[in-house]
Amino acid sequence: MTADIRVLLVDDQELFRAGVAVIIDAQEGMAVVGQAGDGLEALRLVDELEPDVVLMDIRMPEMDGVEATRQLFHPDRVARRSVPSRVVVLTTFNLDDRAATAIRHGASGFLLKDTTPVMLRDAIRTVHAGNAVLAPRDLSALLDHQFRAATPPPAAYVSLTDKEKEVFGAVAQGLSNTEIAGRIFASESTVKSHVGAILRKLALRDRVQIVVFAHEHGLTRTG
Repeated sequence: MTADIRVLLVDDQELFRAGVAVIIDAQEGMAVVGQAGDGLEALRLVDELEPDVVLMDIRMPEMDGVEATRQLFHPDRVARRSVPSRVVVLTTFNLDDRAATAIRHGASGFLLKDTTPVMLRDAIRTVHAGNAVLAPRDLSALLDHQFRAATPPPAAYVSLTDKEKEVFGAVAQGLSNTEIAGRIFASESTVKSHVGAILRKLALRDRVQIVVFAHEHGLTRTG
C-alpha cells in the first residue's frame, strides 16, 4: 500500500488553513501532518515532521514564505532531511515576482489562493512527483523577469553529453518525458536516465530547477 503524501500547511490565516486542511484530508492518498502560522514555525515543523509537500503562503509576519523557502533549501538543511520536501507557494497575485524568487530558491511553482480543490489536489501530486505546478509558459514568463542578464554556463553544463544537452533543452521548454522520447526517438526509461544524469551532474533537485538553471544561464533555447 502506498504511503500518503504528507502535507504541511503554512499560512498566517487560521481559517484559511483549516479550510485547506479539510480539502486535503478528504483526498485519497494525502494527509495534513502539521500547520504553521509563519515562516519561522514552518522551518521548525519541516525539520520535525519532514513533510513531502509544503504549501507556503508568500506574505506572512515574522518570516515570509520567500525567506522560509530559501532557508528550507539551504544545502545544510536539505542534507539533514531523510526525505525530500517540495514547496508550493500560495499567492493572491498571478505572475508574482515574489513567487518567482521563491521558485529560484527551490519552490516547485505556485498556486493562486482561489484555486479549486481539484487543482490543489493535482498540484500536490504533481510536485510530489518532482514536476512544476504551473504551465511552462507561465514559469518562463516569471523567470524572464528575474534573469534579464544571463550568466555563462558553468563547467558542469559543458560536461553534459550532446544527448544530455538535447534532453536538458527539452526539459527547459517544459516537455514531458513522453514528449522528449518522441523528439529524440528513445524510450521513456532512456529519457528518465538522461534526466537523472543531468540532475546529478548539475547538482539540481528536480525538473523545475533545470528550468531555473536554463534561464539563469541563457540556455532556454538549447536542444
